Amino acid sequence: MAQYPISKFHFQVDWGGSRIGFTEVTGLEVSTDVIEYREGSSPEYHKIKMPGMQKFSNITLKRGTFQGDNDFYNWWNTVALNTIERRNVTISLLNESHEPVVVWKVKNAWPVKVQSTDLKADGNEVAIETLELAHEGLTIQNE
Repeated sequence: MAQYPISKFHFQVDWGGSRIGFTEVTGLEVSTDVIEYREGSSPEYHKIKMPGMQKFSNITLKRGTFQGDNDFYNWWNTVALNTIERRNVTISLLNESHEPVVVWKVKNAWPVKVQSTDLKADGNEVAIETLELAHEGLTIQNE
């Protein structure tokens, strides 16, 4: 039996709001800063490199705009100086049986930006709204 990579179009997002599906999720990225160090008596004439702190990219969620659905804006409106409603978000890539295959768990996420759809008189697309999240950690489970 042939082995194929997993398709990326079948996924779900549990973000603590309505269960409306998302059209796109981006920013599932983790990187590690590099610390360079050299002591004065080192026989090498270059710096050594060590792993430093981890950095997490903001995650962007996009979905269709629905009448009467203000979940993105309601969550964004909870953001005030030092008082933020933080949520854990789970993003799951699903197989044909709708079971999670790869799961990204996002820790302590909160909205930093909400963007409404663009408007175009001669457009023929669905209205898409965007939510950008900052967070404090991303773990990946490949089941």
